[in-house]
Amino acid sequence: MDTHADDAISYPTYLKLSELLALQVPQSTPVHPDELLFIVVHQSSELWFKVMLHEIDHLVSHMVAADSLAALNTLKRLNGLMSIVAQSLTALDTLPPQRFAEFRGYLGKSSGSQSDQFRAIEAASGLREEHFIQVLKEHGPIPPLVQAALDRPTLQALYEGMLEKAGVTLEGVYAAKETTPHFLLAEELLEYEQGFAKWRFLHVQLVERIIGPLTGGTGGTLGAKYLNRTVAQRFFPALWAVRAKVYGPGKA
Repeated sequence: MDTHADDAISYPTYLKLSELLALQVPQSTPVHPDELLFIVVHQSSELWFKVMLHEIDHLVSHMVAADSLAALNTLKRLNGLMSIVAQSLTALDTLPPQRFAEFRGYLGKSSGSQSDQFRAIEAASGLREEHFIQVLKEHGPIPPLVQAALDRPTLQALYEGMLEKAGVTLEGVYAAKETTPHFLLAEELLEYEQGFAKWRFLHVQLVERIIGPLTGGTGGTLGAKYLNRTVAQRFFPALWAVRAKVYGPGKA
């Protein structure tokens, strides 16, 4: 493998900065001074989503191979990425509602619910509820990226498959006195779900702050009303339920 880079490659050319920095195109006329921030926050989120999907692919491969340590390392990175995505939303806390209203009409029918990458992350993580599938179909046929995620086993199913290969049960993993890679992996999966829930909560709070809790979103969505429903969604119900089985009243 040739590890030597072309000497002609520079920082701007390697990162395609000319093309990248030309992609922020405000639609407001005259250009609203806050629209650039709005665009950059969402574009950067999509870039992080791309990396997250990349890492989820690796995570799935490690779990299929029952390599708990490799899966654990990948999950730690994934959780770090989730934290970055959630934190980036705070930049929009500086956008007062009256200023957003000044350029909101230029967004047309665009909505975050139309993000194929975000929907693919949800599907890959474990969402299979009928309501989720209905939401996916509201915009037409399910996008190939999302369908591919739906066609794979959920992360919970993959984790349970790892335990089966190892000849252990989920209850056994949590009842054991020693800390095992399977236990650490389960806890990291829950960390991932909590990070996702934090992102959802911050998103709800942001939307309510900018457009109000009862205002419909762009693209015909229910806005904060719909987003509030998603906060309670679970990727790993079995990992939460095992705590009651092992550590519930009278079990200690």
